Amino acid sequence: MTHPPGLADPHTLFPLDGDEALPVPPAGGKLPSYIADHRARLRQRFLDGGAAALPDYELLELVLFRAILRQDVKPLARRLLNLFGDFASVTSAPLPRLLQVEGVGPAVATELKIVEAAAHRMARAKVLRRHVVSSWAQLLDYCHTVMAHREQEQFRVLFLDRKNVLIADEEQARGTVDHVPVYPREVVKRALELNASALILVHNHPSGDPTPSQADIDMTGQIEAAAQALGLVLHDHLIIGRERELSFRAEGLL
Repeated sequence: MTHPPGLADPHTLFPLDGDEALPVPPAGGKLPSYIADHRARLRQRFLDGGAAALPDYELLELVLFRAILRQDVKPLARRLLNLFGDFASVTSAPLPRLLQVEGVGPAVATELKIVEAAAHRMARAKVLRRHVVSSWAQLLDYCHTVMAHREQEQFRVLFLDRKNVLIADEEQARGTVDHVPVYPREVVKRALELNASALILVHNHPSGDPTPSQADIDMTGQIEAAAQALGLVLHDHLIIGRERELSFRAEGLL
């Protein structure tokens, strides 16, 4: 197809169709045939079988396709998984750590963080404005999605109304790999601001072991006492590990 004199070929300005652009052959070499149609085959496998049909590195490739248009992304996918462990840990890795990885620039980091944000928002939508007792499994799934793969401790409070419907979920503090500062006064103050009647505390243990420390137990007791003084109910404190969670209520710690 010819173009009017003086006008650039639109495919030069907008190569092919975004991430559909074909990889560029290496200098002095021939483009391996598997790369040219690898993206199409992988996408079709995903459409036919869903995420369960793909191992972590191939699912990660699908994400990387959008950020890296013209090269084989498999080596980068493998590199990320070797460093962080699994797909969830890659997408939830802190931005500074991602940007330190060879081959990861702003475009790649942005795509990974979009995936993380989408997962969090979808999981949250399943529990917000829902009755906590009837959606307990979804609530645990949400907590694991948001917190299980973090490298630092995070403390969240779930605020419930009189009917035990979740009305707000807020991060109260972030800490280090084994400590997060929590101020009971601020927790109950926020509950009053939201007109909440009950609370569920949630924090993660980056070590993966949800066993509570003595500091966890003491802090929970302080929040429970502050809540009771103001007519609020502390339903539970959940500690989220990599593979399982621990409930203070179930363990007889509340």
